[in-house]
Order: sequence, then C-alpha cells, then structure tokens
Amino acid sequence: MTDQMTAESQRDTRAQSASERVAHPLIPAQRVNGADVFNQAKERIGKIEDIAIDKGTGKVAYAILSFGGFMGLGDKHQPLPWSVLEYDTDLGGYVVPITEEFLKLAPKLDVSELSGWDDTQTREAFHTYYSAYGVRPYWW
Repeated sequence: MTDQMTAESQRDTRAQSASERVAHPLIPAQRVNGADVFNQAKERIGKIEDIAIDKGTGKVAYAILSFGGFMGLGDKHQPLPWSVLEYDTDLGGYVVPITEEFLKLAPKLDVSELSGWDDTQTREAFHTYYSAYGVRPYWW
C-alpha cells in the first residue's frame, strides 16, 4: 500500500467517524433555540434562548444563554461566543467548559437588547472574557 493510499484511508476513516458522531451536521436555528446547555459535569446550567448571526459574514456569533430564572421569570441572558459550545449527542444539548461562578461574573446582556443587538461596543469585552477558553473572535 502506498503512502498516498494510507493517507486517503486515514482521511476516510476520520470523516466517517465524524459523520457517525453527528448524524445531521446542520441544524435549523429553531431547533437550537431552547436547547439545553450543560457544564462539563453534565449539570444543566440553562438553555439557549436565541442565536445571534453576523449579517455581514453569516457566521453565528453568539448563543444567548438563558439561566437563573424560574419558569421564564427573572432569567438572566448571557451571550456565549458560539465557538465555546460543543454539541453532545448523548446529552442532546450543548456543553460549555465554564463554571457557574465564571458565568455569574461574565459580561451580561439586558433582555431588551436581544432584538436588534449591536455588539460593536461590547464584543471586545465578551471575547476577552472568554479568551481563557481559546475563544477566537467571530469577526476574524
């Protein structure tokens, strides 16, 4: 077997493994909204209230995490850079590598800002805060 054939075989195996992990790699936004979010201990910390998409690039910039309320009352809204979320097929939700304390101290988003939000003034603060987790700004 040639080196090229071996490399192709390895690529095919990796691609097959990735497709087996995620049966459907694309998901409509309406199915993301309401998805549970877990910490690494697999404890539910909230749900995705909405997503924010950059109009110019089409990239998903943030998942808006809703947490801390009871039956929709008193919820706090936290924009999480999309790249910090990882989908877990076993949990049927997204896992984030952040602690509850880290989340409590993170920059917040007022619920009134969810419609028509312009992050031009605040995006540096959000991404700087999450940079400890390897988050890269979506606008790069």
